[in-house]
Amino acid sequence: MNLIIGSFGVVLTLASALTGAITIIFGVRYSRDRLRIIGARYAWVALAGMCISTFAMQRGLITRDFSIRYIAENGSSLTPSLYNVATMWSALEGSILLWGLILAGYLAVVTRKFRNRLADPMVSWALVSMFLVMAFFALAMLGPANPFQSFNPPSGYDGPGPNPLLQNHILVAFHPPMLYLGYVGFTVPFSFALAALITGRLGEGWLLQTRRWTLLAWGFLTAGIILGAWWAYDVLGWGGYWGWDPVENASLLPWLTGTAYLHSVLVQERRGLLRVWNLSLVCATFLLTILGTFITRSGIIASVHAFSEGGIGPWLLGFFSLVLVIVVSLIFWRGEELRSQGGIDSPISREGAFLANNLAFGAFAFVILLGTVFPLIVEATQNRQISVGAPYFERMSMPIGFVLLFLMAVAPLLPWRKANRELLSDRLEWPAWGAVLALVLAVISGARGLVPLLGFAFAGFAGMSATRHLILSVRRNKWRGLVGRSNGGMIVHLGVVSLAIGLIASSSYLSQASYSLQAGETVQFGDSSVTYMSADRISFPNRIQERVMIDIDGDILTPSVERFTASGQLVPSPATKTSVKEDIQVALLNPPEGEKNSIVIQITKQPMLIWIWLGGVIMLTGTLLSAVNTQRVGKTRKRPELSTRAREGAEQ
Repeated sequence: MNLIIGSFGVVLTLASALTGAITIIFGVRYSRDRLRIIGARYAWVALAGMCISTFAMQRGLITRDFSIRYIAENGSSLTPSLYNVATMWSALEGSILLWGLILAGYLAVVTRKFRNRLADPMVSWALVSMFLVMAFFALAMLGPANPFQSFNPPSGYDGPGPNPLLQNHILVAFHPPMLYLGYVGFTVPFSFALAALITGRLGEGWLLQTRRWTLLAWGFLTAGIILGAWWAYDVLGWGGYWGWDPVENASLLPWLTGTAYLHSVLVQERRGLLRVWNLSLVCATFLLTILGTFITRSGIIASVHAFSEGGIGPWLLGFFSLVLVIVVSLIFWRGEELRSQGGIDSPISREGAFLANNLAFGAFAFVILLGTVFPLIVEATQNRQISVGAPYFERMSMPIGFVLLFLMAVAPLLPWRKANRELLSDRLEWPAWGAVLALVLAVISGARGLVPLLGFAFAGFAGMSATRHLILSVRRNKWRGLVGRSNGGMIVHLGVVSLAIGLIASSSYLSQASYSLQAGETVQFGDSSVTYMSADRISFPNRIQERVMIDIDGDILTPSVERFTASGQLVPSPATKTSVKEDIQVALLNPPEGEKNSIVIQITKQPMLIWIWLGGVIMLTGTLLSAVNTQRVGKTRKRPELSTRAREGAEQ
């Protein structure tokens, strides 16, 4: 029953997506507004289809319906309830189903948002684009990524459950959905950009329509990346949070281009410049989400984060190529119309700084993309395997990161068109003192080394620039000085500064060591005393946990190793002592053995790691505040003071 219901939902989604797109196209072609309205309503049918399929999958997982192949291969009667729900996106077919559900949700919300403008050709073509993307993923769910294939389980069959790494941390329930909400959310600005190219309405109108949609997608993607780093830190047990893994890089690429777009769009809105650049950035961001899905789910690249592989790789690559050809062709077609009237008056201006900022983001994305796909190119052309490790990414990204911190501080301080020396001297005073203060505090705290000290100075420079902006804004506008795109953006900048400080400190001054200990034995790790106290074993329905108690300066940490019953796989569960000053993490490498219960542990100490997670929270807070409509807030306060006649005039 679940199989039939789920398959019906996918077929319904495909049929409604194609019908909606064709109906709207005919409505545009023959100027029939009624057809456009009818076509848009199919968005709700597509959403209903995806909800039906998701319901069938979740019902099948709960009831352990092993007649569905996906559940037979990834479900288990031993899987705890929370992880049983998350099993839907633990492998290829279920993750594509999640993608389809989120995309259908965005499609329905966009239709609702623009319900009074469905006769607008730009809105119509944007909906057509979203319908066609929806149709592609629905078709994939009927082809190589079918989550509702039948299976004939033998008597007494029980599945292996999801990958053990996806069964031992609550973040598995939140990290993938957040990441996909970001990935899929970029379909909205991409569709409007495509509509602008098709209709020839290449001014700033499409930017205004998609501003908050882009910000929403960027916020979700930011949350997904931060949660993914947290998951890697808490689950993998290697003492780090970012390893430049291909799947990690795949999520970072659209974030970089999306961030560049959020900055450069200000230039187009204010000066009408960078039209081609902004269209290219929006389209590139969407294409990179498709590429990220290809890397994550095709199985073509080995990754600790890639938990499934299948035959969808050629489909995604074909779709990527098709969209790329369409976008490039449309940009060339509209080449003359996309030319900006005028140019940047001076490189020492806000638009000049934003352009430099975009070039830095572009260079950053190129470096990561090259390091990620280069092994694939070598394997395809030379039939040999190579790997690009963390040293390459760190060496190449570090100078770009410093440049971005500098530009992040300078750009908001510069005026539009051209700056004079007196103005710069006045506005750069606070950031300069911030850099000096950060450098002094770092040295007093014991920081050494040219590179990290330089990083702290740049962070202080950028942090004080954002702080200056917020202080002046609050003085002028009181609490409204914290909301709106500009002010919320400065709060995001403060979050980036906090994250940068955490990255610099934790990576530059990391200390790590492994010890073989017997029960009661004490060793010295830096200035910390470490004692192995005892060990115990705890049985759960799906796993056996071997846990040890470690005393570090009077604090008891309990790292463990969990052996999952179905697969026999060992999964570490490190224990962490966190403070504002530093994190101390203990991972159990070898569980207790022999009569003396000897163990092997790894201890990692990283200063100021919590600043990374704090930075993520601040960035998300700033994103929410950026989405606040300050004009609407102001109108809400003033409106009761208007007379009836004046109010009627204002409404007109």
